[in-house]
Amino acid sequence: MKKRLAVSGTYSTGKTTTTIALFRLTGIPRTHARTMREILAGALPGRRLEECSAAELIQLGMRRFTERAVHESHLRDGFVSDGSSLHEWVYGKVRVRAGIHPTDGYDAADAPPDFYDEVIDAMGAVLKEHALGAYDAFVHLPVEFALVADGHRPVSERFRQLSDDLLLHTIDELGIPCHVVGGTLEQRLATIVDLFGLPALMSLDRAVELARAETAQSHRRAAAAAPRRAG
Repeated sequence: MKKRLAVSGTYSTGKTTTTIALFRLTGIPRTHARTMREILAGALPGRRLEECSAAELIQLGMRRFTERAVHESHLRDGFVSDGSSLHEWVYGKVRVRAGIHPTDGYDAADAPPDFYDEVIDAMGAVLKEHALGAYDAFVHLPVEFALVADGHRPVSERFRQLSDDLLLHTIDELGIPCHVVGGTLEQRLATIVDLFGLPALMSLDRAVELARAETAQSHRRAAAAAPRRAG
């Protein structure tokens, strides 16, 4: 049976490692969009994410959604998505309350311009419509781990909590089936396989081992690329 699953959750909840492990375990194709920081290098060369204006962040979000939608459209027999189109909207929407470049000490001077909230809601109508047609169900990963301090996640704990709340509220509002799945990576995989009756092509331990190795390699590449972008 075809499954189009979106693995949801805010920053540092383990979406990437979980979706890689699911792909390894089940063979269901994994899809994702590049991070805004990765997209930034080609879209606005020489700019740091923390230097982007509200309008530029909207541009990056739309580029990310376009990339995500194209990737999903090529996987007609089902997929496991790292994130969803709702993330592009939720992250933009929360910046209205937590600041364009969120920190734990929110400064009202960092508030978005007046047009931003209206534009984000207009985008949201499109992104929600896409989610309704693109995903059969959501697997939502709650905030259980500390924010990874790797310099590539310019957000705060307040931003994470607001994003988590809004993601769950929006999925519920749209009426898309959603299962909140927590615990260790092994526990998550076992629960997801059981919930959806997915195949298992290898042991849970092996799938987790492969996923962690791939995620670590990706982090090393990002760390190596950061000095080049800064230069």
